[in-house]
Amino acid sequence: MRGRRLLPLLATPLVALTPMIATAVQDTGPSWTAEVSTVDADDTGVRHDGTVLTTTRPGTGYLVLAQRDLDRPVNRVVADVDAVVPDGTSVRVEVRGLDGDRWTQWTPAGSTLDRAVTTVQARVELTATATAAPEVRSVGLRGEQAPAARAEVAQDALTYEVFATREGLVGGTTANGHVITERDHFVALPSGRSLSPKDTGDYSVRVCLTDGSRCAYAAVWDVGPWNTKDDYWSPSDEREMWTDLPQGTPQAQAAHEDGYNGGKDQFDRTVANPAGIDLADGTFWDGLGMDDNGWVNATYLWTGSGETGEITTDGGPLTVRADVSTDSGDVGLAGNRAGVPLECQATGTSVTGPEGTTDVWYRIGPGHHVSAAFVDAGSAGDVPAC
Repeated sequence: MRGRRLLPLLATPLVALTPMIATAVQDTGPSWTAEVSTVDADDTGVRHDGTVLTTTRPGTGYLVLAQRDLDRPVNRVVADVDAVVPDGTSVRVEVRGLDGDRWTQWTPAGSTLDRAVTTVQARVELTATATAAPEVRSVGLRGEQAPAARAEVAQDALTYEVFATREGLVGGTTANGHVITERDHFVALPSGRSLSPKDTGDYSVRVCLTDGSRCAYAAVWDVGPWNTKDDYWSPSDEREMWTDLPQGTPQAQAAHEDGYNGGKDQFDRTVANPAGIDLADGTFWDGLGMDDNGWVNATYLWTGSGETGEITTDGGPLTVRADVSTDSGDVGLAGNRAGVPLECQATGTSVTGPEGTTDVWYRIGPGHHVSAAFVDAGSAGDVPAC
């Protein structure tokens, strides 16, 4: 994938413990030991040899741990990692929290989440070189209630105009372990903080042509283009890198248009285009009808509030309609597993799908409607009438 790297060759291995972030807290919550020996379908690029967790190849792999329900709200999870980390390799634990149907972004362990939650999930990120890999023996986790970084308020999802490129790479494997198919439907963003676990739409986007004539809903299943630590949709002071750039400006755009960072990305490569999002072929060609790279309006759906659902099909994309009828206009596509906002519901054409037979339709965006027969509403509450 664009933006992925192999780290430099290393010298002599070191034995190291990744540090626990020690900060003052108001309350100490539950602690537990993560199960790092189980590697399953939502993990990629890692293996457990019976003693340690390590990688299967150079580059970055992820072990996504099971969700943990806690007996009290927390807004920070601290990690204590016992690992051998040779020079040039790395181990990082990231955490997210579930609030209703919406996950927070993946956040480095020890950092404060943007809201208090009672369900958390951690993942272990291991990065190896061509000749050595880190080895993780154990991961201890502890929930805490820290002073909130900012007040929790309802908000619309953030939208920015960014340059989109076509990813292609059919037959390749994305950062979350998905094997890319012909005319696939997903997107890549240049930060692992918004990477959905395999076969989920926990982090999804709505991508629209700048005239609004067509839109596509797709899950974030890969990391790129160009950078891998550029969550440009985050507030500048919370951004993982490039904190001096305005919120909403991808580093690649600033490098290409303004010579920022000498025109180079985080890997010291000359940036050849201002791309802030990569689109799989089906999203690019079929969802949006694009025939060349270009500017789009991208909405980062997990940054909003309100009820959400997940598109469920037989694997292909779902047609998004202009109204609550199968006869109404085709205004775009929603990829299987894409997370979508459930703005309101109305009665329309009766449809049969994976979720049963129903005449209920959801509005998922401005002039965008899908049948509830293709939406897993999960634990969503009452969706208001349109």
